[in-house]
Amino acid sequence: MKQNMKLLSISTATIAAATLLTALPAQAYVGPGAGLSLLSALWAVLAAVFVAVGFVLLWPIRKMMRKRKRAQQNTTGTNTASTTHSAPSEQPKA
Repeated sequence: MKQNMKLLSISTATIAAATLLTALPAQAYVGPGAGLSLLSALWAVLAAVFVAVGFVLLWPIRKMMRKRKRAQQNTTGTNTASTTHSAPSEQPKA
């Protein structure tokens, strides 16, 4: 049984190799428009992958910057609020 399977796999590999190595020329023409379309599609896919990876990598940095900005706004907001309320305001007399 094992010998039959081994012989079958060797013969299958031999037939596949012979088929792949004896390719005949195709009677077809691929114009320049098809090549340009293929290249533009490839560039679009590559650009989409790079943009997606960039957004994923920059997301934690953007979140950290937003957090820092909120913290700065909260500290400046409490400082200005305490200074404006601590000093009495003078109103001009008419």
